[in-house]
Amino acid sequence: MPNLIDIVEVAEALESKAVYLASDRCVVVRNRHASCAKCADACPSGAVFAANNVLELDPEQCVACGACTTVCPVEALIPLRPLDEDLASSVAESVVATGGAAVFACARIASKRTADPTMFTEVPCLARMEESGLLGRAARGVDDLLLVDGTCATCKFRANVPGIDATVASANDLMAAMGSDVRVERSSAFPDELLLEDKRTLLGESRRGFFTSARTRAKDAAGKTAEVMVFKHDDAAPSLRERLRMSDSGTLPQFNPQRRMLVLDAMDRLGAPVVSEIDTRLFGSVSIDTDACSSCNMCTVFCPTGALRKSELVPEEGEGSFLEFSVADCVQCNLCADACLKNCLTVNSVVSTDELFDFEPRLIHLPNPPARPGILSSLKR
Repeated sequence: MPNLIDIVEVAEALESKAVYLASDRCVVVRNRHASCAKCADACPSGAVFAANNVLELDPEQCVACGACTTVCPVEALIPLRPLDEDLASSVAESVVATGGAAVFACARIASKRTADPTMFTEVPCLARMEESGLLGRAARGVDDLLLVDGTCATCKFRANVPGIDATVASANDLMAAMGSDVRVERSSAFPDELLLEDKRTLLGESRRGFFTSARTRAKDAAGKTAEVMVFKHDDAAPSLRERLRMSDSGTLPQFNPQRRMLVLDAMDRLGAPVVSEIDTRLFGSVSIDTDACSSCNMCTVFCPTGALRKSELVPEEGEGSFLEFSVADCVQCNLCADACLKNCLTVNSVVSTDELFDFEPRLIHLPNPPARPGILSSLKR
């Protein structure tokens, strides 16, 4: 059993990081030519660096706003404060307390203690909010989705405002595409029904909540200490280079970003698409200029999610080959286009809703690779 000092040290170590880096997912780590810099562009403090096969985060500069975790298309940056699972649990409890409304508030306005904390979910900054959490609530019957912030114009996180607006617009567009009337709204004040008549009523609750959470945290810290000790002495843990080793199928390791799958599930539960296409930042559509394509298949080698892959189907005419493309698996990371040797591949943000929910991939016919000149070909001239 770890002693109290061990528990405190591990708890402090966990608290010192707001974001976990899953570097083997990062497209910049997978390919130095990747153009993605969404995390660095979104970070208001310059704490994130992504370039030249390196993904780094400076915990001293990180302000724990969560903006980088929201924009990363491959979920290479995972929020720890709060975890998605903890956030979902808090939302579920607050929805019950409000009688059906999901209210999210930034830490700045929450600190004013004007509203009942059991009736809203607190996040460090509204930049932490992303589509899967918002659509997930709507898919579970929540009709009122409200984001409450402080006065952003004077907030140290004010650079995040465009990103928050983009998330709200994205979530609303996706819900509208499924015929849902639910919309995410923003406000700089809590609804009247959440306001406290007397702030002093929070004192007793805060003290009781502290002692309850202290017992839970001690138990969690003990478990985390054991986990850390195991990993600390696990010399067999694979390195990043080993984790990115080419698979037998000739591609880098692939994975399914969980948040994108949750968005698709929520959209499906909301209803059937009412529009033929949608412009979204979450999914993408690939097109290839087959006249310029050399069939090198570099796009399939580096695709992190397997949205593009070589097909085992053979064209009836026997000429060329097929690629299989799945819109639902494309996260618009653009690595396929960055890896394309002929610059003949493009990724578009406008996707067909029919194709998005189609279990069958779209076949892209590629020509036969150009014949390579023989060693003695130059001597025949």
